Amino acid sequence: MAEKIKEYESKELTVIWKPEKCIHSEICYKGLSDVFDPKARPWVNVDGADDQTIKQQVDKCPSGALSYRLKNESETKDEIEDEQIVEVSKGGPLMVYGNIKVKHHDGSETYKHRVTAFCRCDASSNKPYCDGSHKKIDFE
Repeated sequence: MAEKIKEYESKELTVIWKPEKCIHSEICYKGLSDVFDPKARPWVNVDGADDQTIKQQVDKCPSGALSYRLKNESETKDEIEDEQIVEVSKGGPLMVYGNIKVKHHDGSETYKHRVTAFCRCDASSNKPYCDGSHKKIDFE
């Protein structure tokens, strides 16, 4: 089954949202509610701020569900890190920043870059990745 992808375009920037990756951290709209409003349709308003401000907010997305592409570039703008940083979120996922290879129990491997959110609460239906279930069970 193909991954669901939504794109929201301004004159120079395309914001890309992958709903299946979203962990509902709320960082996007709590930080830039003029652009990201989950109650509105469409929920991304690329005219709500300048491109630079939108790019900076998208870069804060902990799951990688949000990314962007500049009109004059063919590939999505994701930073590739040489260093890995692991951060334990209070009441949330284990955040790993940088390039990593995830080896799954069935022997398959997945390559991740930028940021990856791993489940710590054991309630995710997308293990080993976080799907936001920690909020539903009040994980501490």
